[in-house]
Amino acid sequence: MSETSRPEAAFVLLLMQATFWVVAGISGLPFVLGGELYMLLLAAFSLSLAGFTVWSGIGMVRRRRWARRSVLVLEWICAVGSLLQLVLPIGTNRGPVSLLVNLVLPAAVILLLGGKAMRARFGIRGGVAG
Repeated sequence: MSETSRPEAAFVLLLMQATFWVVAGISGLPFVLGGELYMLLLAAFSLSLAGFTVWSGIGMVRRRRWARRSVLVLEWICAVGSLLQLVLPIGTNRGPVSLLVNLVLPAAVILLLGGKAMRARFGIRGGVAG
């Protein structure tokens, strides 16, 4: 059997995504000092999301089924949410960095972990429905 390094490549992308969430969480903390206490909740959510991403990435490198499944669900949620932000007129950033981080990065992880070959690598049978 030939080994593939697609889970490791996805892990590197997940580390990048977790780093972005850590920076977003830390950058929200000064607003808490200014009296906007709800930013503490958003910062804590961003930091916990980053921790979950790293934990799932480590499980994915170890070829755990739950990790692949949770990473795929997380990336689909991120991609759909980013598409909604682009479509809705709510004043979000639509620059190239935003597109790369919010759409291309989750799409790359989805493409790396998708397919029959990756399901087989994680020990998931293809013919079972339900």
